[in-house]
Amino acid sequence: MEQQKKKILCVGLVCLDIISVVDKYPEEDTDRRCLSQRWQRGGNASNSCTVLSLLGASCAFMGSLSAGPVADFILEDFHKFNIDVSLVCEHTQCVLPASVVISNISTGSRTILHMNRNLPDVTAQDFSRVDLRQFKWIHWEGRNAEEQVKMIQQVVEFNSSLPQQQRITISVEIEKTREKLYQLFPHGDVVRDDVFVSKDVARHFGFQSAEAALRGLYSRVKQGAVLICAWAEDGADALGPDGLVVHSDAFPPEALVDTLGAGDTFNAAVIYALSNGGRLQDALTFGCRVAGRKCGFHGYDDIGKYFTND
Repeated sequence: MEQQKKKILCVGLVCLDIISVVDKYPEEDTDRRCLSQRWQRGGNASNSCTVLSLLGASCAFMGSLSAGPVADFILEDFHKFNIDVSLVCEHTQCVLPASVVISNISTGSRTILHMNRNLPDVTAQDFSRVDLRQFKWIHWEGRNAEEQVKMIQQVVEFNSSLPQQQRITISVEIEKTREKLYQLFPHGDVVRDDVFVSKDVARHFGFQSAEAALRGLYSRVKQGAVLICAWAEDGADALGPDGLVVHSDAFPPEALVDTLGAGDTFNAAVIYALSNGGRLQDALTFGCRVAGRKCGFHGYDDIGKYFTND
């Protein structure tokens, strides 16, 4: 299979987002109406697949799913966006994770209450059944890190028998401030490892800017890796093996409407650009442009309208 025809795989969470849009954040123990409410397929890896597909990439999602009407809604939405779900692992006796999201239209903030009762994440054994020949890039949303390290090692072994231009590129996202996730920093293949580290994680380590975080955390990643950190309205920075920090300003919308999934959008847009041979500077700028545009409307559908011809 030609490299350009291969897919991008995102491994991680899919959940149900129940989103209430309000004009003012509610006070505790009050009863008030919201402006609108909707169901939306959520989860970091799931959202990134949506954006990748809207940008024109062929992509697949791997994660766990329960059975029942909510799962049917999720699968139907995956199909709507032409996302390959053949690698989804079904657990019929489990409950699908859900997030209740309060989206404040006045400030663009989103407040999330997440529930994951008993649905397990995919394991290295599940991943061992994947035909890696289908993929040119695999992205992991940091979750069950011990198992994900084993998955990455499977890809590294697969890559070892291939010429460099045919190897799968690996990226990982370290978003949550959980000690176990930090073991994902040094894992990547011998082509290039892209590590997305969140503003929350950077602050957890005591850094107050993206550049400071990159310089302070770079020793944790594998030699040759690219470390990327988005910093909301301050844009995003990246640091590669040449030791030079690359920066992009943010591209805020005229009106801040919905920041839910902005980080997932940024990650997907950067991956899309890099997977098509783009330079790091261009990919970073594209990521900020797409994420900024996304913050100007609810959901993701309009991304394709603005960016498919970029």
